[in-house]
This record gives sequence, structure tokens and C-alpha cells, in this order.
Amino acid sequence: MKESARSRITFVIIAAIARSSLNLMMNRKWEGTEKLPAGGFIAAPNHCTEIDPLIVGHMLYNQNRAPHFLAKAGLFKVPVFGAILRATKQIPVERSTAGANRSLQLAQEIVDEGGAIVIYPEGTLTRDPDLWPMKGHTGAARLALETGIPVVPIAHWGAHEVFPRYAKKFYLFPRKTSRLVIGDPVDLSAFAGRPMDKATLTAATEVIMVAVTGLLATLRGEEPPAERWDPSAHNQAKHGRFMERGKSNGGTAATNDNIGDSTE
Repeated sequence: MKESARSRITFVIIAAIARSSLNLMMNRKWEGTEKLPAGGFIAAPNHCTEIDPLIVGHMLYNQNRAPHFLAKAGLFKVPVFGAILRATKQIPVERSTAGANRSLQLAQEIVDEGGAIVIYPEGTLTRDPDLWPMKGHTGAARLALETGIPVVPIAHWGAHEVFPRYAKKFYLFPRKTSRLVIGDPVDLSAFAGRPMDKATLTAATEVIMVAVTGLLATLRGEEPPAERWDPSAHNQAKHGRFMERGKSNGGTAATNDNIGDSTE
């Protein structure tokens, strides 16, 4: 990991705490780590529980790849926590053009250093009642098409049994296993030279989501739904928490997921 001394020290401290905690909470099984590109890349995982960033970050760090997440810009102003985000070169998500350009520049620096940018294409925890990947946002596809950074699909399963979606406590017994599989970089060559319009970005995003869903289907040994879950079709907010009603309906957003979300 080609990181600054400050960044390396901060990563080491955080990793020591996170890895010890995760190893105590669950077993792990990782497959396909040899498929990670030699240079920097975008990691595109599924998102089914709040501890997902720890699961993916653990795997990347163990492969000597510094994980960098997208985080809402406001978090960088929080005392102590903001300093940690800056020290480890996490990427602020800003709405202004100038802010977006700074984020893009930082993302390019991270990739040039061989780091991994973790973007959850779903934008928040999946709304799918059975935790399958839902309709994706276009942030990962946009960044990949604008910069040429490869997108690596990742799927994991099992961590949700330890800490279910929106849970308030951990379920450590009986001991569970978190399984993770890495796929080949997604082929987005069909979109080269096409205008960066909604149609292009939506189609490229779906290619990424198909890759992630296929990996998850293999892990689960099940067939995914024929139609991808679309929150807007179920009157659900696209971001933040929602309260399940039965098995299909969601309520209004309460709080936003802050780490690793992509944007339209």
C-alpha cells in the first residue's frame, strides 16, 4: 500500500482493532483474492448489513490493499472522526461541482497509489426482503467510465447473521461464518466512447449489478429474483433506513447510511 506514514499508522491502529473484533465475532472464508488487479481499482460489493464495510475492508487490508470508502462530506467536519477520515484518505461525497472535482482528483490519486475505492452500487442497504442486490445507483459506473479504473465485483454472505440489517445487537452464538468471493473485473468496454448520459450510466450500472448478483447467487446456492428490487416501485426512499412492514413494504427514511454509498 503506497500510503503516507500518517495514513499507514492510522490504518494499522484501526485495522488492529477491527480485525481482532471481527475474528472474535465470526469465522471467515475468502475466495478469488488472486483476481484483485495489481493496480488500483473500484471494489463494488453487495450491501446487506451495517458491518459490511468492516467485512470488505478487512479482506482488502489483508491483501495489502488500502481500503478507501466514499463518505458524506459532513462527516469530515466531525471532531476526531473527521481527522481519521482525512488521515486515511477517505473520499468525501460533495454535491458542488468544485467539490465533486476534488473528490475525483483524490480518487485518481488513490488508484495511482494502488489503493481500492469501495463503492456500494446500491447506494444504501438493500431493500430487497431476501437481501438480494437491488437496483443500483450510477456512481461506480460513472467513476469507472470517466477514469478507466477497473471495477471488481464482490459478494459476501453470512455477516448479516451476526448483525442483521438495522439490528441493535450482535448474535455471536452459534458461531457464524462470513463468506466472500471476488469476481473478475467487469467488462465495460461496450460503453467506451458513448455519451455519459443516463442511458449509458444505467446500462453500465446494470452490468455491474449482474456481476455482483451472480457472485452472491453462487455463495447462497440460490437463484436470484427474476426482477431486481426497485425501491421507488415500492414507495421506499432510495437512501437511509426504512422499517420493514411484513416482507415487502418500507417506511420513510430515518437516518442515512454514511459510508461507502455511491451517488447518481
